[in-house]
Amino acid sequence: MPFRPNNRIWSEAFELLAEAERLQRQCFRPVPAQTPTWEPPVDLIETRDAVLVTIALPDVAPERVEVHINSGQLMVSGVRPLPQHMQGARIHRLELPYGRFERRIPLPTGHYELSSHAMKHGCLQLNLRKL
Repeated sequence: MPFRPNNRIWSEAFELLAEAERLQRQCFRPVPAQTPTWEPPVDLIETRDAVLVTIALPDVAPERVEVHINSGQLMVSGVRPLPQHMQGARIHRLELPYGRFERRIPLPTGHYELSSHAMKHGCLQLNLRKL
């Protein structure tokens, strides 16, 4: 059945869809978050002398990442900002998360200190030396 603007039911349905789309754009636009909005995936490997941690943080600048060890937990937090060229753009698919992130990782029993860290290929690599 072809759409005819004078068909009242279809006209009202399309108006409701347009209103829903407007509300979605208004309510779901990216805004700065105060609380973490995502958790990055982590690999944790224990050796005899250390715990090696790899955290996937694509496009996150090292200066936007904080690392703390406290009460047997490793806490990694920071921000992955939405790139300038994406702001105001029509996004068709967005599977990589943006915004504040935080990951709390329980460590194996023991005491640790951060002995080295590096950002390689979009991953933060931490070496926690056993004390």
